[in-house]
Amino acid sequence: MPADRSPRQPDSRTPHPRHPEPAPGPWSPRDESELDRTISYRFPRSPGRETHTVHLPAWGDQEEIGFATVAEPPPSAPAPEGRRGARGWILALVAAVLVGVVGGGGVWAAAKLGGGGTQPQDVLPANAIAYVRLDLDPSAEQKLALFGIGRRFSATRDAFGGDDPREALGKALVNALGKDGAGLAEVDYARDVEPWLGDRAGLAVLPSADGGDPVGAIAVQVRDEAAARAGIARLGPRDGKGGLAFRDGYAVIAPSQELADQYVTAAPLSGEPRFAGDLQALGEPGVLSFWADVEKAVEAAYPRRDGAEPLLDRVKGMRFAGALRFSGDYAELAGITRGGKTAPGRPEPVRIGELPATTVAAASFSGLGDLLREQWPSIEQAANGAGGGPYAETLDAARQYGLSLPDDLVTLLGRNLTLALDETGLDGPRPAFGAVLTTDTTKAQDVVDRVKAYLNGIERPADFATASGDGRFVLATTPEYAAALGGGGALAESETFRLAVPDAGNATYAVYADLDRLEKLYLSGAGEAERRDLEKLRAVGLSGTSGEAGSGFTLRVVFD
Repeated sequence: MPADRSPRQPDSRTPHPRHPEPAPGPWSPRDESELDRTISYRFPRSPGRETHTVHLPAWGDQEEIGFATVAEPPPSAPAPEGRRGARGWILALVAAVLVGVVGGGGVWAAAKLGGGGTQPQDVLPANAIAYVRLDLDPSAEQKLALFGIGRRFSATRDAFGGDDPREALGKALVNALGKDGAGLAEVDYARDVEPWLGDRAGLAVLPSADGGDPVGAIAVQVRDEAAARAGIARLGPRDGKGGLAFRDGYAVIAPSQELADQYVTAAPLSGEPRFAGDLQALGEPGVLSFWADVEKAVEAAYPRRDGAEPLLDRVKGMRFAGALRFSGDYAELAGITRGGKTAPGRPEPVRIGELPATTVAAASFSGLGDLLREQWPSIEQAANGAGGGPYAETLDAARQYGLSLPDDLVTLLGRNLTLALDETGLDGPRPAFGAVLTTDTTKAQDVVDRVKAYLNGIERPADFATASGDGRFVLATTPEYAAALGGGGALAESETFRLAVPDAGNATYAVYADLDRLEKLYLSGAGEAERRDLEKLRAVGLSGTSGEAGSGFTLRVVFD
């Protein structure tokens, strides 16, 4: 943080210096939940779902929105170059997502607000083991949010100045079709790919007919079937392998012509009830989404079982789905699991929101004690087996500290374990750091006393404070911070925390970092341009739930 900025206030109810109370401002996508109803979709679905090819508008064409036309915005001025320091990894990740996923698109985000029409899952077979979808024409809200985020950063601002994001998709397709280096040199994107390439693509992993290794099929949206057939033939392998067929405006590419023909006449993945239900539960599919039948994937990995029966039993009926999506305030990777064998009951919600408002980083996990006890036989087996030396050494070291395993570790992990780092003394010699355990406080104190006695006996006195009360046991670097952790706090009232860790009150695990308050640890090593970009990163949060009905997670990067 620059030195001339006002110091932050510890009370979360006081507006953050960089984030005052919101005032009326420009319209944002979230202000209008029915935005897509005003859009004339670019990819209308034809009645009857007969096989056909839709001729789509050229990329540079303006698109009508209601009665108006959105014209191409002027290109942004180039951002100054900045030195990228080792601490800029978060910025590099954000830039990679924004540029790597969409490749560009100021015009795309501002003018092509369709988002409707046929998706790759509508043309790929229902028996897919796994599926990945890339959509460069998602919902209008997703496009506008991504466009707004991309223009904030110098690393991505130029990429949103009008370049065709389909070029990255086309190059990926070229590589996927297996051209050798010499063949790739003959391919011209503008001539061989751009005239026919659409905005969406999907990859399905499918079981082989003979029970061998799974095979892949690619569905690529096309704007001109004849041009696509010629272009793909130019891109394809020289040995003549591979098959191509068309369905609902997509080219379906498979390892053989027989398979391609089968795939375009098979029942679509979108009609598979479990797949459809999982995507509905996931919600907004965003720019990138994925789905997997975990049971089928494990069966494919262990065709002869080979001792995989316990794993197969655990994942029976399990599926996983996820999506990368955007809001005006954050980028989000979300995922859910359904089915499979789960432990009875549900861990209690984490208490991360009860930490002091001055918390800059925290992690909270519920159910670790029960999980350790359940998995202890497997841990001992691994320690005593071949290659178990490191595990055995760790267990022996724990016993030297006077710990009775696994009972004492189960006590320390408790029903909930929360780790916290405070802003107080953050850049000093002794930062305020501590742990809050929801456990049997009497047993926890006994374990700590035995560890302290061992450390004192080897002349390494344990210099940490403890406190207990209300079913919580606290360890901290200072008595003052132990008291602050034991007394609870108002982190849950922070707007930044609520954005980064949604529904924290119901989460069974959560991780949080307030980058605005941590940035003083890494900004000094950044160049001017990188510094400005890093200052736009507000927070990072991970949260999730687990229980008998399944699990879910949300990873968010929040922006200023």
